[in-house]
Amino acid sequence: MRDLFLKLRSAVVHALAHDVVNTAKAAAYSSMLMLFPALLVATTLVAQVQSGGTAQGGLRSIFEQFLPPDTLDLLQSSLLSRRLHSVQVILSASSLSIFAALGVMLTLMEGFRRAYRLPVEAWSFWGQRARALLLVPMVLAPLSVATVVIVFGRQIETWMIEAAGHELRHIVLFFWRMARWSIAIATSMTVLTALYHFGTRRKEHWARVIPGALAGTLMWFPATLAFGWYVTRDENYSRFYGSFAAGIATLVWLYLTAFIVLLGAELNGVLYWDRHEQTAAREAARAIPVNVGETAGRLRGSGRGGAAASKKNGGMAPAPQNKQASGSMNR
Repeated sequence: MRDLFLKLRSAVVHALAHDVVNTAKAAAYSSMLMLFPALLVATTLVAQVQSGGTAQGGLRSIFEQFLPPDTLDLLQSSLLSRRLHSVQVILSASSLSIFAALGVMLTLMEGFRRAYRLPVEAWSFWGQRARALLLVPMVLAPLSVATVVIVFGRQIETWMIEAAGHELRHIVLFFWRMARWSIAIATSMTVLTALYHFGTRRKEHWARVIPGALAGTLMWFPATLAFGWYVTRDENYSRFYGSFAAGIATLVWLYLTAFIVLLGAELNGVLYWDRHEQTAAREAARAIPVNVGETAGRLRGSGRGGAAASKKNGGMAPAPQNKQASGSMNR
């Protein structure tokens, strides 16, 4: 436990040294540009489903679990009550979301590079952007699956309650809600693991990046709940920002999310360099006996050669020859 605390403290120290504060700000800004167009497109597509009203209610239930209350009201007023009917507008909103998501991934990848202490030229210009563009669907795929399960979770929950007996309804309801939260936690773990594995130039096994993903998930859920509680209880928040309070709350929440993601990468970087130093120490320890053995062998060999020469000269050591003197005598 003490070792884990030291690793976390080291990760925080390295995060501050690597300017994670400003990196998280940049990621939050790009996320803000991505969030609203993406949700606008999502709610428009959900509305086309036959059970669109129920699905929109499911989307709201998802937002209630994670977003601050002011942000939820902003989404309710500006997004969930609107529908896009123009294909051109939908394509424009989708393009804007993808462009902003590319900015988010590039910013996070820069933070990952610093966490692993890689050189700036670790990625080529186009190679980095191609990898960031591939990360967008990698992240959206598990999020989409979890969203579908949670959106239609109420219908599944209703069916399970009706199918269960009267005495088992509360038990079924409890386990189903636990399953929905488990899906949310598993989705967060999957997204962070994919980000840490593919978002850095350093080749890391899947198991090596799980500690950062687990730490990020365990920090993100309490931080989101605590921030939502603060925004709800503190009236000064709205007094300070007025009509911009909902937008500021969303931006701060996105900043907390980006900071936690980068902090998880810093933890993986600390663990990586610890493993690297331990491996180097083991290799150095193995190399020392080999060098000692080679030196002893050379000493033994020189000792045997000297003894043989002494025996050949009648027990006397061979006298050194003075080449300069012999040359003068010849002349």
